[in-house]
Amino acid sequence: MSQTTLLTREPVVNKNRAITANRIIAHGPSIASVVEALSAQAEVWPSHHPVFVSVGRLVPTPELMNWAVPDNAAIEIPAQTLAHPQTQALMARLQEAGVGMCLTWFAPGTALPAGVDWRFVLMDGRRNPTPGGAPGLSLAWGLSDLGAFRQAVGAGYDGASGWFFLHGNAPAKALSPGHAQIVRLLNLVRSNGEIRDIEAVLKQDVALSYKLLRYINSAGFGLMCEIQSFRHAVSILGYDALNKWLSLLLVTASRDPSAPAMMQTAIARGRFMEEVGAGYFDAGERDNLFITGAFSLLHVLLGTSMQSLLDEMNLPANVSEALLYGQGEFAPFLQLAQACESFDGSGLAKAAQALHLPYERINRAQLVGLGFADSLQA
Repeated sequence: MSQTTLLTREPVVNKNRAITANRIIAHGPSIASVVEALSAQAEVWPSHHPVFVSVGRLVPTPELMNWAVPDNAAIEIPAQTLAHPQTQALMARLQEAGVGMCLTWFAPGTALPAGVDWRFVLMDGRRNPTPGGAPGLSLAWGLSDLGAFRQAVGAGYDGASGWFFLHGNAPAKALSPGHAQIVRLLNLVRSNGEIRDIEAVLKQDVALSYKLLRYINSAGFGLMCEIQSFRHAVSILGYDALNKWLSLLLVTASRDPSAPAMMQTAIARGRFMEEVGAGYFDAGERDNLFITGAFSLLHVLLGTSMQSLLDEMNLPANVSEALLYGQGEFAPFLQLAQACESFDGSGLAKAAQALHLPYERINRAQLVGLGFADSLQA
């Protein structure tokens, strides 16, 4: 039976814009189809943060208990369904099983059942400028940009959920010396430069060398031995793999307060594109798919224009075309990755149909990408 439920996601951040949880929104025709889709992802379920699970526009019912709820998952209960007998029955079952619940779409004056511990409370920040009466940690949703987030936090919200941090950032400027150094390194690796020249650049920045080796030795890379030096890394991995990891280093170089959330987004896009594009491209091109997704927010992360960034870098045409013009063979996969970041699943369904991709494959690739991105920031 082919799956009929698609998953989309959004991050949850605290007042300091650090990621504290992830939201997974299931878009399916029934609770049974949602259970099937969630159950299929047990092997790749992201474990580094709590995960809030929404059943979208469906009424949460006890049928959801057919899913073996992971330890870090909490079920979202929309305020509009609190009086529904099926939701009440589910809440009793969740409490009995020790599964956490989040109250969503709460508004001041909502009648609440007694004896429920709402750890997090999601409110529409556009309709509720202040979180008055929230029975738990209040999260603003629907914020348009960073300015709206600052306003919400100033009004008493404990954090927010959504993609506001991608908008309202500082205007473009020139690359910082640290970022320019990584770009120089990337260009040397891409052009198969001499190892001694690459090592010379790395020796100028000890922190850079340390971070690169930390990434290469992380669990996400899956190596059987520890890499001790850049020369060792070249002999074990080759230039293509190092190119990918230097690209990752560039994505994680920003010190902006919103950087952790943006980094998670960019790296999750890259890993998703690499995973979902596996049946379409060979191994070398899959690395370029990763770089396309990872670099898709580089201009926001580094506070410069995409054009000036690409002018500095020696990137393949299919990467540049996707990033600059939304064209070429990688562009549909980037659009698919971006569609995973919508609260509404219709755009993702349309993009999936255009690429003839089964929902299960998209769901899996998305959770693999999210888990990978989180593991690098743990």
